[in-house]
Amino acid sequence: MLRIDDLHYSISGRPLFTGASATIPTGHKVGLVGRNGAGKTTLFRLIRGELSLESGSITLPSRARIGGVSQEVPGSDVSLIDTVLAADTERAALMAEAGTATDPARIAEIQTRLADIDAWSAEARAASILKGLGFDDDDQRMPCSAFSGGWRMRVALAAVLFAQPDLLLLDEPTNYLDLEGALWLENYLARYPHTVIIISHDRGLLNRAVGAILHLDERKLTLYQGGYDTFARTRAEQRAVQAAQAKKQADHRAHLQKFVDRFKAKASKAKQAQARVKMLEKMEPITAPEEAARTVFTFPNPEELSPPIIALESASCGYGDTVVLRKMNLRIDQDDRIALLGKNGQGKSTLSKLLSDRLPLMGGRMTRANKLRIGFFAQHQVDELHIDETPLQHLQRERPEVQQSKLRAQLAGFGLGADQAETEVGRLSGGQKARLSLLLATLDAPHLLILDEPTNHLDIESREALVEALTAYSGAVILVSHDMHLLSMVADRLWLVKDGLVTPYEDDLDSYRALLLASDKPAKRAEPAPDKPKRADRDIMQALRADLRKCEDRVGKLTEMREKLDAKLADPALYEPGKSDEIAKWQQKHAEVMDGLARAEALWMDAMERLDAAGG
Repeated sequence: MLRIDDLHYSISGRPLFTGASATIPTGHKVGLVGRNGAGKTTLFRLIRGELSLESGSITLPSRARIGGVSQEVPGSDVSLIDTVLAADTERAALMAEAGTATDPARIAEIQTRLADIDAWSAEARAASILKGLGFDDDDQRMPCSAFSGGWRMRVALAAVLFAQPDLLLLDEPTNYLDLEGALWLENYLARYPHTVIIISHDRGLLNRAVGAILHLDERKLTLYQGGYDTFARTRAEQRAVQAAQAKKQADHRAHLQKFVDRFKAKASKAKQAQARVKMLEKMEPITAPEEAARTVFTFPNPEELSPPIIALESASCGYGDTVVLRKMNLRIDQDDRIALLGKNGQGKSTLSKLLSDRLPLMGGRMTRANKLRIGFFAQHQVDELHIDETPLQHLQRERPEVQQSKLRAQLAGFGLGADQAETEVGRLSGGQKARLSLLLATLDAPHLLILDEPTNHLDIESREALVEALTAYSGAVILVSHDMHLLSMVADRLWLVKDGLVTPYEDDLDSYRALLLASDKPAKRAEPAPDKPKRADRDIMQALRADLRKCEDRVGKLTEMREKLDAKLADPALYEPGKSDEIAKWQQKHAEVMDGLARAEALWMDAMERLDAAGG
């Protein structure tokens, strides 16, 4: 159980927590939500002990392990699979000690503990997690240095999931994942065996992977049972009741004050007037809830073009001499809302670059409407903003002839007020930078807007505003996003990018989600059984044989120890008077070795069965 009691904490004199308290029962999955800058990440740092409390307390069970994703996995020469395996420090230490230990009792303890933590299936579990996050078998054997920072963040996430800490703290874990990875993570967290607290703005994740919402608001913490939609509904109802109570009290105060003002100077009514003054003084004021400043996006609408705005006929594209996508026969009209589905590396970004004229056609034909304007937003553009310039200066570079007042109005239309307009980009939040990039992408009122992960760093209110803006926008939209809620609210057509082809996906997003989750489950053996079972590939067979050899070695070592202990216990000298304590010690060691041997033999049998099932 995680208990937060009367927490107080400030940063640079600004209070983030004032008497905040909450209790998270063991094993619960909780989404931590609140406005940007409210202190959610700071709370994680306080729980981990990276920051010192001003007052109050945060308590966890003794020896509870806390885990979270590092900022980045260093670019080392260690393979991905070994990096993830090393994250379970207890297993790594026991495996190392198992190779050097000589004391029979200690060896038995090690083997028993390794069996308890399921150490012998570790490689399979680590490989499964890496696969779920987008790394195939070849990737897993490559060094971390072969991958970019975003992909190494996935490795860091895989490592902490593999280590299975007692309290898992995740801060926006889907920001570096594609849709397939985000859905896999959502399903994995729902089955995670320990306590999880996750900061996220992904409504789908907060509805399906958690069972409670911890709301940070006005420096307090409130725990709501249920997913995000239940929380939002309950919260809205509470605010409506509070607003009604505040209005009722204000009307009552006004009525009392009117009586006092009218009769306070009249002797016959002075006593009644004074009584009403005391009633006003004792009345505990009810404050109406503050209305949060509404988040907005304002996309300029383009003029209408004759359809189609883009058409592809037997088109192919790629890089150098390598064809990535082929035989594309696609049509885009100005009223289309298209979501691109497909696993990472299948070519979604390649298609986006082709359509946005950032990649040449290798074969076939592509026709575009005259005067077609295309807006393109991708996460790397946010990272390429000039950090030493203000948003206003970014717009002035693009529109030097436009009056500053109009540029400020455009910034305000994307939620960047007067203060943010004059703030250097390097000091803006991730969400504010994303807003600026979206504004720059739509500045020319494009007929086609291509958005590659536009919701990274946007809070839930901003995501809802983006949905509204895209719904009102009169141009075509192509979306690549891990946010299922955004896709379901905006897209009316689905294209699946897979195996070098781009084809319409006729089912809906729920069907696609079910398909992906089903593919993550172990395949069931078909009935009736085929005449000749399919043989596992060479790498899997080698891993299974290696696992079997390890099991055989463990059984051999423990059998040898058992024989030595049998000989010791059969020695008449051991039973001489005065050696009862020594007898008990050797009998205990014998029992430990026998227990370890039974476990090792069970693992050995399991390894043989798995090898036989694989055709070995």
